[in-house]
Amino acid sequence: MTTPDTNPTPSTGSRRIRANGDGTVYQRKDGRWEAAGYVLATGDTRKRIHVYGTTRKEALAKLTEKIAASNRGIPAPTAQGTVGAFLTYWLETVAVHRLRENTHTRYTAVVRLYVIPGLGKKKLAKLTAKDVRTWLDQLRTTCQCCARGLDTTREQPQCCAAGTCCGKRLSALTLAYIHSVLKSALEHAVREEEIPRNVARNVRMGTPRPRRFEPLTADEARQFLSATHGHRLQVLFELALHTGLRKGELLGLRWEDLDLNGGTASIRRTLQRTNTGGLITLPTKTHSSERRIALPTPCVRSLARHRDQQRQERETAGTGWRDSGYVFTRPDGSPIEGTTLTRHFNTLLRRTKLRRIRFHDLRHSAATLLLEQGVELVVIKELLGHAHIGVTATVYAHVRLRLQRDAIDLLGNALRNPATGPDYGDEPPVRAAPVR
Repeated sequence: MTTPDTNPTPSTGSRRIRANGDGTVYQRKDGRWEAAGYVLATGDTRKRIHVYGTTRKEALAKLTEKIAASNRGIPAPTAQGTVGAFLTYWLETVAVHRLRENTHTRYTAVVRLYVIPGLGKKKLAKLTAKDVRTWLDQLRTTCQCCARGLDTTREQPQCCAAGTCCGKRLSALTLAYIHSVLKSALEHAVREEEIPRNVARNVRMGTPRPRRFEPLTADEARQFLSATHGHRLQVLFELALHTGLRKGELLGLRWEDLDLNGGTASIRRTLQRTNTGGLITLPTKTHSSERRIALPTPCVRSLARHRDQQRQERETAGTGWRDSGYVFTRPDGSPIEGTTLTRHFNTLLRRTKLRRIRFHDLRHSAATLLLEQGVELVVIKELLGHAHIGVTATVYAHVRLRLQRDAIDLLGNALRNPATGPDYGDEPPVRAAPVR
C-alpha cells in the first residue's frame, strides 16, 4: 500500500495562482518585476498594459491601481492619447490621492482654464518642449478677458467686447504655478513609462519675484497691539504678531498643545475649510511646519486670562456649549472660520486707521521685526516652520539687503578720514546689531 504524496510538486507549489482578470506578474531577466493585464482604454476598448517595479509587490501594486481605475470606468492613458485625456486621468486617479483637497481644486482649475485649452488636443507622445514654451509665451502675452471670454458675461463690457482691450495678463507667479502643475503631471507619465522624458522640465521660466508685502513697522505694530486690548481674540492677534504663526495654525491650536508652565506651544495641525469636508483639521503644511515654539511671556499671561474667559463663556452657554477643545472658539465653543477671523482683523485695521494689509502680513511683520533686531536667520526659519532656510532667505531678501546697507554705511563712517568725519570725542563708536 502506497502512502499519498502530501508534498506538492515544485511546478504547482511554487506558482502563485491569480484570479482571471487580475493579470500576471513575473520577474524579468534584468532582475526587474513586470506586471501585465487588460484595462479600459479610450474609445471603449481594452488594451494590455505593462508596468514595472524593483520588487514583485511594487509591480503588483501599480497593476492593481490601474485595474481599479479601469473598473471605475476611467480609461487608461496611452502615449497615443491626448494631453487632455492624460491630465483628466491624472487628476481623477493619481493627484486626488496625493494632494490636499484645496490643492487638488487649484490644480483642477489650472488644467481646465489653461492647460487643456492650450495643449489638450496634442498627442502626449508628440508633445515637445517647444510646444510648452510657445504655449507659455502665449499665456504671458494674452489678455485673459479675451482668451476666456470673461468680458462677454459682464453686464457692461469693458474690454474686448467693448473694443478696448484691458491688457489683463497673468502674473509671473501664476505662470510659474501653471508650469509646475504641468511638470507634475508629465512626471507621473514618465514614472508610468508612458513617455520617455518630461519635456516641461526643459522649459525655463525664470525665477519669479516673491509676492510683495508691506509688513507693519515697529510703531504700527505697537499701535495695532494697543487696538486689540479688550478684544475677545486679543491673544490670537498677539500670538500672530509675536510668533508668526499661520492663520490655520492659530485656529487649529488646542489646549493640549500648550504648556503654559513651560511657555511652549506644539504646532501639530491646521484648521481649514474644504469643499467636501467643511471645516476640518489637517496636518501642517509641511513636515517642517510641525514644530515646537517658545511663547513670549506676555502671550503666556494673555493665554491664561483667555482660558478663564473661555470657562466663563462655557458656563454661560450651558447645554449649548460645543466642546471642540480649540483655544480660539466662538462664544458657543465651536471652531472659528478663517473668513470670520479676517473680518475681525479688517475691522481692527479700520478702527486704528492703519493701512490695509492681509492677515498673513502679520507673519511677515514678525519675521521682519526679528531680522531688524539682529535675530539669526536660522532661528526665524525654525519659528516660522519653513522647510528650508533658503525659503526664509529668499522671502526676506529685501530686509537683509537693507540691513547690509545700514551696516556698510556704519563701516563707511568708521573708515572716514578723521579730518573730515564727525568728532565723537571720548564717546564709544556707534555699534549696529549683528546681521547674519
